[in-house]
Formats: sequence, C-alpha cells, structure tokens
Amino acid sequence: MCRPLNWFNGALKSDIHADDCFLPQPWIRYNCSLGEGPFYEESTNSLRFLDVERLELHSVDLSVGASSHRVVQKFDISMGVTADIDGNNTEFIFGGKYGYGICNRHTGEYRWIKKVWSDEEIADGKADRMRGNDGAVDSQGRFWVGFMNDPLVTKVIDEGAIFRLDPDLTLHRPLSNITIPNGTTWNAPDTTMFWTDSPFKTIYQFDYSPTTGAVTNRRPYFVMPEDNRYGEDAVPDGHCLDVEGYMWTALHGGSHVLRISPQGEIVAEIKLPTLQPTCPAFCGEDLVITSAGGTSGPDGKGVDEFAGSVFKIHVGVKGLKKFKFKFSGEAATKAPAV
Repeated sequence: MCRPLNWFNGALKSDIHADDCFLPQPWIRYNCSLGEGPFYEESTNSLRFLDVERLELHSVDLSVGASSHRVVQKFDISMGVTADIDGNNTEFIFGGKYGYGICNRHTGEYRWIKKVWSDEEIADGKADRMRGNDGAVDSQGRFWVGFMNDPLVTKVIDEGAIFRLDPDLTLHRPLSNITIPNGTTWNAPDTTMFWTDSPFKTIYQFDYSPTTGAVTNRRPYFVMPEDNRYGEDAVPDGHCLDVEGYMWTALHGGSHVLRISPQGEIVAEIKLPTLQPTCPAFCGEDLVITSAGGTSGPDGKGVDEFAGSVFKIHVGVKGLKKFKFKFSGEAATKAPAV
C-alpha cells in the first residue's frame, strides 16, 4: 500500500526506498507484448498508448476510467511514439516502422508524410529491419524520434539513429550509431535535452539550442547503480519530467519506476508487480505506466501475472507541458502523403 503521495512534492530525501510505495495491482489488466507511448490527450481527458509488437492503438476515457479501455485499431505497421498536432484535434503524428506518419485518432486510418531512410539504406534492407521506438516534440514544434533494429526481424545492434522532423518537413539526423533509443525530454529552461540508450544503462544529457535544435556536449545524467539493486538486467527505458525538474524513468527488467533529482540522484521509487515497465506519462497529477512481456513467456503467455498491463498512481505533482508538432510553410497547407 502506498503512502499518501504528497510526500513526493519538493522535499524528497534520498533515504526513501522501495518499501515506501508498492502497487499491488494494475489499473488496466491487459497482455501487451510491448506496451509503450502513453500520451495524455488533455483536450479530451483521455489516454492513448501503443502495443508496438502487436501493432495496436489503445484508448482510455479518463473521465470514465479503466472500464472504457478499448483497442482503437490494429495496424499493418508498428508505431513507437505519438504526439499531438497543433490546430488538429482529429489526428496525431507518429514515429513508426518506416518513418513519420499521420493517424486519425478515432478511426486509426494513417498515411506516411516522411520516410527516414536514404535510397542506399533502403537498398541495404535497413527500412525493413528497423522501426521507430521513442521520442517527443520540442518547444519549437520539431518531432524527435529514435529508430532501432526491430527485434522481431533481426538482432539489435548499434545501427539506430535519432531523427528530427522540422515543421517544414525537412529531416535531420542528429545522432547515429545508437542501439535502443528511449525517453527524449527537455528541461523547463529549454537548455538541456535528455535521452537514453538503454543497453548502456545510462540516461544522457546534452546542451540544447531551442533556436537551431543543435545538441552538443553529450554526458551522463544518470547511470544505473553498480550494485545491481534492481536486478542485473534492469535498464532505464522511457521517462518523463515533472514541473519540479525531477525525472521519472521506468526500469525495464527492474520492476520499478524511479524519481531522479536534477542532480541525477534517486530520490524515490515505485515498485511494480511486473518485471518490464516501459514508459511513464503524466495525466494531471497521476502517473500512468505501460509495461511489456505480455506474450514473451512460456507458450506465448506473460513473463509474469501482470506483464503487459497498465498501472496508475497519484503522485501529487504534474508533468512538464507537452508540445505539439507544428506544420509550417507549404506543409501547413497540406501535409503530403509519401
């Protein structure tokens, strides 16, 4: 049973341990193979999330609760991350199998607007063996998405990349030779970008220019404890930032969500009854957490009882504002299908 979570606010101490908060049950019991991309649609007070490997878009009406959970669409391609579009309440933008696309949030119909791989890379088979994984929109309306090897197709190696789609639909590749990209965020002053390459058990920080989108001076922000207190296979997965400047990161393989100070220190823990939490997201002062492993156990069952479920906990603090993708120039008139 969790303590009243106003204890998270402001005055957290480093001596708060896992016993302070344990969630015994999921909010939505489901068997996502790879639950990811939780996103709060503030205008409709609803949550959408993805099952990357089962190719599903899910939705929950938060005014109704868990009973309103439904699968909106089963796709023929994977989606890894979504974001809202400025001035468009019908569709969202996504990072998916081959690049960037637009999807109707009600019907699930989609179209591509920008493929990310060059002709040479496509000829090499890269488009088929890669997929979009995680990302976010920055304060200037640019959509950053990390791409990685698709584990259902090939072995995961360091041929991934971070792409940035600008409002005029020009494409940039700020980072290459990465393995499993996760958790792209920016601090409130908009001077630092955070990003994770999960197998290295490290969340990195960069100096960030909101004007140009340039990222420089890569260095560690948080490194998993060397004592393996969360398990040898625990790695930081998706994350989000709250208005007090603290980061919340899921530990895939570690059954925890950690709250990390601006100085990179663990200040609080939420223990979950499943091994593979994947990504937290704020819905007001609630933290919603997706998970994986719902089909990867023996005989296609879950790795544990609640694998692939969605969890929710009131934490008494809100997340930083989510930015929307902004079309500009000719792209603002009509986003072309490709």
